[in-house]
Amino acid sequence: MTELWRFASEGYLGELTREQAEKTAELEATLEAEVDGETIPFRMLRPAMANEPDRDKRERIDKARVELTEEHLNPLHAEGVHIVHAGVERLEAPNYADLYRRFGFRLDELADQCRDLLDSTEKLFEESADRLFRARVGIGLDEARRWDVIRTFRAPEWDPQFPAEKMLPALEATLSDMGVDLKSQENVELDVEQRPKKSPRAFCAPIEIPGRVVLVIQPMGGADDWRALFHEAGHTEHYANTSAGLSMEEKRLGDVAVTEGWAMLMQHLTDDPAWLTRRLDFPRPDEFEREGVTQLLYMVRRYSAKLLYEIEFHQADDPTKLSNRYVELLGDALKIEPAAADYLADIDSSFYVTGYLRSWAFEAQFRTHLRERFGSDWFTKREAGSLVRELWETGMSMTADEVLNEVAGQELEMDAVAQLTRGVLA
Repeated sequence: MTELWRFASEGYLGELTREQAEKTAELEATLEAEVDGETIPFRMLRPAMANEPDRDKRERIDKARVELTEEHLNPLHAEGVHIVHAGVERLEAPNYADLYRRFGFRLDELADQCRDLLDSTEKLFEESADRLFRARVGIGLDEARRWDVIRTFRAPEWDPQFPAEKMLPALEATLSDMGVDLKSQENVELDVEQRPKKSPRAFCAPIEIPGRVVLVIQPMGGADDWRALFHEAGHTEHYANTSAGLSMEEKRLGDVAVTEGWAMLMQHLTDDPAWLTRRLDFPRPDEFEREGVTQLLYMVRRYSAKLLYEIEFHQADDPTKLSNRYVELLGDALKIEPAAADYLADIDSSFYVTGYLRSWAFEAQFRTHLRERFGSDWFTKREAGSLVRELWETGMSMTADEVLNEVAGQELEMDAVAQLTRGVLA
């Protein structure tokens, strides 16, 4: 009943802000920036930064993105925030955060775990991130700026190890080892072509579950494309293998940490030395794993700070005055100051931030269980694939906590992510 109540409430709030969402999407698809005489579509600005070796030009691209965001997008975002604020009052909740507490979201418990993670991994993050930035862009963490982050994660020096033509075959072979024949899945569609007006954010669209599931990525080149493809493949196979006999709620609603957990499980194969050696004859896989785990730690710390920010944001009388708090919280977590202009766009509705955070914990604990039960090459074992497929079939009928308890007898803990990163980086 709670899931249907949440579904109806989110539908109501989404309908209230439909006009703003549609205008925002239209602007993102049509806005352009002029940088050094070059016209760059708004949605290609981040890929352009990622592929730009010149640091000064990256800064100019970021400046253009921030200016377009402030001038054209933030007025719509702010309008939507005020509409949601009023809509929540009509749902008889004190604020958006309390509405989600009523839906069963344990926001404060998760926030406490995130604070602990930020404290326990701070020194580890500073040391490993400093090494990563020096290795990839030639500057230390203390000198790094936000326009350096996407270039650092783009990691062009690893491009030869991640050729575009081997990406789909590697996914097909990996799924085959798990008992899934991707080519014969008539209910799965892949859109992996680069188009200028295509969203830069990879996604999976479960149009019909399990009847039609579409995977979409906007390729930028290199390891990030592989991560995006495998991440969305985790979503795709989860939905495509969901039992058709389940109810709508069990197929579509429920705990998003479940489907995000399957996405993370597939994505992190692309950082796994055993998988890299098997699929790509990869040089220095341990070095790449350390860099990948550093990137993971960056993201988990970022989303931990985002949760703390979003709880404050959704409890504030006027959230549109919290740009300084956004910069403060994320800057403290990452040691790199974000753009204040992103304080509205960097919030996904429905407290989706909790889904990402809990999925990282779920994946860390589930992956550890798979390794202990089936070995470090668990992804080659048909028995492991059968277990994962059986769980995919349950769709969204269980929470991530319930899945983990059923399989491994464990409770979901953010500290599992800290332990995993510490095991690789310390």
